[in-house]
Amino acid sequence: QVQLVESGGGLVQAGGSLRLSCAASGLAFSRTAMGWFRQAPGKEREFVGRVNSSGGITTYADSVKGRFTISRDNAKNTVYLQMNSLKPEDTAVYYCAASWVLSTSPGAYYTWGQGTQVTVSS
Repeated sequence: QVQLVESGGGLVQAGGSLRLSCAASGLAFSRTAMGWFRQAPGKEREFVGRVNSSGGITTYADSVKGRFTISRDNAKNTVYLQMNSLKPEDTAVYYCAASWVLSTSPGAYYTWGQGTQVTVSS
């Protein structure tokens, strides 16, 4: 059974940092591209960033570029999202997802975690 479990969300003040983790099981993690998405209340799910299977290629949404960093540890079947200089507009539920291809489209991802809440206070 494929499973993704996010952790690390919470409440942080603007300008602060959080690191999200996503632990994967039941899939060939080292051959899987991973993505991070977020969804704020009343808004559609949006792309945050992605990483290829080896971790050598990352892409970010313009809104987070220079502040967020994705990394992965294939030995631990885990992908991370380091979020720095957080802003109130980063408040959302953050999801990790797995894909066979490197894509920014939610439709390309075949399995999703349950999400973790990130709240940034002003």
